[in-house]
Formats: sequence, structure tokens, C-alpha cells
Amino acid sequence: MEIFSMEGWYILLRWFHFLAGITWIGMLYYFNLVQTPFFGSELGGTAKGAMTRGLVPNALWWFRWGAMFTFITGWLIVLTKFGHEGMPLGSGYMTRILTGGILGSFMWANVWFVIWPAQQVVIANANTVAGGGQANPAAAGRGAKAGMASRTNTLFSIPMLFFMAAASHFPTLTKELDMGGGSLGAYWLIALLAMLAVEANALIGPGASTQKPLTTVSGTIHAGLAFTIVLYVFQSVLL
Repeated sequence: MEIFSMEGWYILLRWFHFLAGITWIGMLYYFNLVQTPFFGSELGGTAKGAMTRGLVPNALWWFRWGAMFTFITGWLIVLTKFGHEGMPLGSGYMTRILTGGILGSFMWANVWFVIWPAQQVVIANANTVAGGGQANPAAAGRGAKAGMASRTNTLFSIPMLFFMAAASHFPTLTKELDMGGGSLGAYWLIALLAMLAVEANALIGPGASTQKPLTTVSGTIHAGLAFTIVLYVFQSVLL
């Protein structure tokens, strides 16, 4: 049967990658575009405690496991392309896919090692306060750190989705690479430094001035679009 062929394996990987990715990014956008602004409103402020205890834990389950399965299936697709099909790492396709994949990997790490641990503290604090206990003074800071990492993921998601789509549907973006040309090393040095700078700003940023664009929905979207343009220009010029 076709489903048991290598082609079938690849289709299944892509299918599960899409399903998990839609779940993950859908929850990411819900948190950042809907829930967080609502919590900042007068009505949302009164509902925040109950929602944090009731709705948020369930939403975070889908969020983090969507991220995990997107991460696993995504890298299995890359390994299939590289190992079975012999796709060169320096090809235009692999450069675009790896650009999106590395952005997605930063996002996955933020989910599992920053956002989820911090949200566990926030949820535990909400349950303690609801039970009449003392509030954890660290909860507010951990919540802010999770929020900044989540906004950074929203920023990263915009160029990540662009380069994932461009791999198959915009082949002329880096067409020279397929013929062995281009400054691949220079591109990766610049791209990785740019990604690390954005990530560092979220985790250990020097202050509110550099993190300010990520404190609003519009600022986050604009920053994500700008970052996409920057990476696109570097790929177009260097490769």
C-alpha cells in the first residue's frame, strides 16, 4: 500500500506536523491576541483568577504538546529529506526549511523551558490565593517573563511560517544555492546572531525600552513582520 511506502511516511509526517502546528500556533495566537489583552481589561481583571485556575491549565496542555509534536515531526521531516532523499543542507530548499525550523526550535524551547515552568508558578499561586492562602510574591515576575517569551514566540512565528511556506512555494528566493553559489556561511552567521539577539532580549533584555515593542499586540506583529523582511533581504542578497 502507498501508505507504507517512504512517500506515505513523508505524507503522514507532514500531516501530523500540520495538525500539531495548527494546534500550537492557534493556542499561541489565542493567548497573545485574545486572552492577554482581555486580562488587561476591567472585566478580564475580575475573571483572571478563575480563568487561570480553570481555563488556562487546559489551554496550556494543548499548547505545550502541540509544540512538542510540531517540533518532533518537523525535524523528522528534515532528517527524511536529508537522509533518504539526499537533499543537500546547502540547497535553497533546506536553507529556507532550516531557517523556519531553527525559529520553531527557539519557540519550542521557550514553551517548555520558560513559559510552562513560569505558568506552573502562576497557576499554583492562583489556586493558593483562591483557597485563602498567601500570594507568592514571585508569581507576578514569573508571569511577566512567560508573557515576554510568549510574545517573542509570536514574533518568531511570523518569519517561521513565511520560510516554511517559501521552501516549496517560493523556490527562486535562493535559487543560486542549488547551483553551488552564494555566501551561505555569511547568511547563517547573520541569521543566527539576529535570532539570538531577539531571544536574549526576551530572556535577559536590558530593560523596558528594548522590550517595549512586545508589550502590545500591534507592536509584536510589526516586529515580526520587520524581522521577516530582514531575514528575507539577507537571503535574497547573500544567496
